[in-house]
Amino acid sequence: MTQATQSGQEQIVNGVNVTKLFDTIGAVKGNPEIAKFQFRATNEWIKGGHNRTTIKEFYGACAEDTTRTKPFVLDADEPPILLGEDLGPNPVEYVLKALAGCMTTTLVYHAASRGIVVEEVESTLEGDLDLQGFLGIRKDVRKGFQNIKVSFKVKSDGDTKTLEQLAKNSPVFDIVTNPVPVSVSVEKK
Repeated sequence: MTQATQSGQEQIVNGVNVTKLFDTIGAVKGNPEIAKFQFRATNEWIKGGHNRTTIKEFYGACAEDTTRTKPFVLDADEPPILLGEDLGPNPVEYVLKALAGCMTTTLVYHAASRGIVVEEVESTLEGDLDLQGFLGIRKDVRKGFQNIKVSFKVKSDGDTKTLEQLAKNSPVFDIVTNPVPVSVSVEKK
């Protein structure tokens, strides 16, 4: 089965409606305000390393989104060796998942926009972390990942260099490779 199809007037490549993608690009060029999105998450600590994040509402295309009828509920915990009960991936594993998902989607969407057919994408991610930074033992050791390795296996008619560049257009790749201002406030209950 081919990955590039014509459905009526719409062109679908890699499962992406390229016709609608280009319509969206045109709309954003005509009104840059619709490109501004705000994604939100709420989080509640359960006990120990276990906490629960709920994601539902977001703002985008100049309006609050009303299409989601149910929230996404994501549990995070730590494995027993890190004093948790292993009730979910730990937060740094979620970062790897976010990076993998975003880079994959980005690769597929950007490839589709260029007419590059993608049949399969697999990725493996590894993040190296030294707890000495988090535990305050060494100030010269970063608290988070010291490096992340992303390896893709892609079945596609595109060349590897192009596919690699397409994947790097990912918003999450940008988030983890460039400093993002983060403000933190605490209010007592």
